[in-house]
Amino acid sequence: MENTTEMVSFVLAMYGNMGLLKYLYFIVTMLFYILVIFANTILVAIIYVDRNLHEPMYLFLCNLFVNEIYGSTSMLPCLMVQILSETHEISAFHCFLQIFNIHTYVAIEFGTLTIMAYDRYICICKPLHYNVLITKRIVQQVILVIWVVSFIEVGVLLSFTIHLKRCGTVINKVFCAHHLVVELSCSSDRTVSLIHDLVFGLIFTVAAPVSYISFTYVKILAVCLKGSRETRMKAFDTCTPHFISLISLVFACFYSLIAQRFDMFSVPYPLCVFLSIYVVIIQPLQNPIMYGLKLSKIRHACKTLLTLKPLQPYIFMESI
Repeated sequence: MENTTEMVSFVLAMYGNMGLLKYLYFIVTMLFYILVIFANTILVAIIYVDRNLHEPMYLFLCNLFVNEIYGSTSMLPCLMVQILSETHEISAFHCFLQIFNIHTYVAIEFGTLTIMAYDRYICICKPLHYNVLITKRIVQQVILVIWVVSFIEVGVLLSFTIHLKRCGTVINKVFCAHHLVVELSCSSDRTVSLIHDLVFGLIFTVAAPVSYISFTYVKILAVCLKGSRETRMKAFDTCTPHFISLISLVFACFYSLIAQRFDMFSVPYPLCVFLSIYVVIIQPLQNPIMYGLKLSKIRHACKTLLTLKPLQPYIFMESI
């Protein structure tokens, strides 16, 4: 029976023998990563530069985009390294760091979507109270709390897992998954880690936010049915990207939960790999695209930025 101090690395067994296709997979993954970084960075910069976007809703969006960069960076660079690797080994330190980053990314994502749902609920259902309940200072404090609580929650989760004794090193995944690392344990006290994973990982991180968001949507729908066409259109424009983002995230978490606990031999191998990394590829790419195209203020700010760039040399020459 080996102790965790002797366990210096794990083997990610789901890569298999890709042959020369590994170079194609590497290029595709790199392009996805570049797109994610570019799309989210552009929108963060636009929100930062344009003072008209210094409103609570756009500050929440800015936090969401920063988190997309954080989430994709937690996995995709490592994924690219592993694709080109011959052994597919990952050190124990980097494995636990990846687990920490992925779990905090998901927790922050759900936390941000939850507070955005509250923001929309107050804006649509209680508009007269909006400027009192939702201020820039409150938004900044809430965002800080989301990050700190997520880091503490996942840190406590890993504190149990790191000290477990393990009898194996093979993880049947393309990245380090907490549940599979716990499954490698031959220690009798792994129940604590599994219960913590269930209570904090599933109930507090996923079930509680989804339940509250569902409640806000019911309230918003009730107001829209009684309200004017303008109210319905406003709710539709701001809630549609949020709803799609939530459904996408819940789907990714649900698949991950099922795949880690049941045999998925009936699912084609390429599809299984894609779905396992769905949350850090599609989610970080679809959010900036949806919000960038759907929200008129962001679209206008993007157009302004693009039209100003070609005019800058002309303006400069005129000033001379």
